[in-house]
Amino acid sequence: MDIVIKLAQFLLSLSLLIILHELGHFIPAKLFKTRVEKFYLFFDLKYSLLKKKIGETEYGIGWLPLGGYVKISGMIDESMDKEQMALPAQPWEFRSKPAWQRLIIMLGGVTVNFILAFVIYIGMAFAYGDMFVATADLKDGLLIENPVMQKAGFKTGDKILAIDGEKVTKFDNQINANIVMAKHVLIERNGDSQTITMPIQFVDELSKQAKSPLVSLRMPFVVGAVVEGSKNTALQPKDVILRLNEEPAKYFDQAKAILEKNKGKLIVAGILRNDKEMQVPVQVDADGKLGIQPAALDLQSLEKLGYYKVSKQEYGFVESFPVGIQKGADQLVGYGKQLKMIFNPETKAYKQVGGFAAIFNIFPNTWSWEVFWNITALLSIMLGVMNLLPIPALDGGHVIFLLYEIISGKKPSDKFLENAQMVGFVLLISLLLFANGNDIYKAIVGK
Repeated sequence: MDIVIKLAQFLLSLSLLIILHELGHFIPAKLFKTRVEKFYLFFDLKYSLLKKKIGETEYGIGWLPLGGYVKISGMIDESMDKEQMALPAQPWEFRSKPAWQRLIIMLGGVTVNFILAFVIYIGMAFAYGDMFVATADLKDGLLIENPVMQKAGFKTGDKILAIDGEKVTKFDNQINANIVMAKHVLIERNGDSQTITMPIQFVDELSKQAKSPLVSLRMPFVVGAVVEGSKNTALQPKDVILRLNEEPAKYFDQAKAILEKNKGKLIVAGILRNDKEMQVPVQVDADGKLGIQPAALDLQSLEKLGYYKVSKQEYGFVESFPVGIQKGADQLVGYGKQLKMIFNPETKAYKQVGGFAAIFNIFPNTWSWEVFWNITALLSIMLGVMNLLPIPALDGGHVIFLLYEIISGKKPSDKFLENAQMVGFVLLISLLLFANGNDIYKAIVGK
């Protein structure tokens, strides 16, 4: 069932992005009286799953879920329809339209992608608001167990004060992504501030480790369930462990360290049960464990236990616009930084480029509209940026040639455009093979 939910989210998001992107080309084409021969979700190589012709356009769903397309008459695109291009230009064809109209048609897809992302972020700000823990309320700092972060110089208990000069006022889901792309991180440790310079190959080092958050909130050790066969039946679900062997164990990481020192011993645990403190004996096994399944707690539960003060910022309809626009702009800039890292061989970030499997794995096994829309907005930005790359087979390649025509007054020959399209197609296929090959490699090596 989990895989079905994951797949449903993936296909729904992908279909929505493809259809709206292609509508971005379709609508201006129709406004400028340009004939659109096909409008397809997914590729209909050899045959299609569904198709219906309405007017001059055939609408359909292909069987190959690698994207979608609109086939515009008189345009050199992935269809490579040389027979049509060999005939005299017709007034309804793309090639007969003024360069400025062709430019608008080509930019329509990415424009819709960017607009969609910003609309989603605005809607999310209005519908969900922001829930976070203020940096000032992180009295004992953050949990940092990721070995790559530790190697870079971070320690549990550090507070993140600024990333590349941008002040960090709250802990939220974005902080990990910002650290990945950072050059310098300002932290507070034991009351003193210091700057950590991030290693140039930080992303590559992360890829060699099992996936874990770079930083996270320090959690209490709350009993979720007593594992079958455990000797510690005196513990009950929802018990909060406060002390072990008379040592403070406010957080799970502290409890873990104390248990490691007391392997195989019978010790006393101070616990909180039903708002009352008590002591119970616990047996630590040879691996430094209690035979306990810890409970996962949400922010509201942590606030009730007195660990963090959770802040929630709600926005009115008008207020949600600047908030959503700012969030979209931050994601756009962030993705631009990621691309810069990918194209810098020193970072070795290109090893982390993923294909459809990587996108599929972003989606969770449980359905959450908030998570779904957040991922869809990010993918929409990614799709827009990727389509703007100056590769002839992509929108960005067509835009480059159109801008050249507008500036110089000279239109590239059809033969040149056909050759450029072929080169671009080879480059695009190479990128797809590389990205999806990375997915296969990671699946094989388990990283």
